[in-house]
Amino acid sequence: MNSPLHELLAAVPQHGRVRWIGVRPQSRGAMIELDAVEARREAGLTGDHARPGPRNARQVTLIQWEHLAVISALLQRQDDQLITPADLRRNIAVSGINLFSLKGRRFRIGQAILETTGWCQPCARLEERLGVGTFQAVRGHGGITARILHGGIIRLDDALHVEPLRTPGLE
Repeated sequence: MNSPLHELLAAVPQHGRVRWIGVRPQSRGAMIELDAVEARREAGLTGDHARPGPRNARQVTLIQWEHLAVISALLQRQDDQLITPADLRRNIAVSGINLFSLKGRRFRIGQAILETTGWCQPCARLEERLGVGTFQAVRGHGGITARILHGGIIRLDDALHVEPLRTPGLE
């Protein structure tokens, strides 16, 4: 029998919405904002510098759109200096769903199915690029990493739907 906490963790009634898409062709190069991108199974996003392969846990990085305002506030940034997904070098920004609720879950965005692989922690380069305090401001707000299980096109305004939990032995 499932506990009430287990049931609460398993149920994710919210649906997200893609608000921003970007890729970085080179490791430290500028981000390119896109209206759509191809997610390739075990290879990452077309045009992105992610390391391909079935074991790469960072094929795609996602950030919660709502957290950009939190990070901006923690850095005391005004309207003309708000932090963007490109500043944080994330591939996809999603609104309307708590990305941490996707821990250990599979989810669909557009035609693609992804699986959460971990938390996207800030790196020291953010502090160098965006100023003192950025590292601490992003902690806990950096988003998630994911790998692509089923390829397809992801577009701006596509919905993010959480896939039902898999029952062991029935896959």
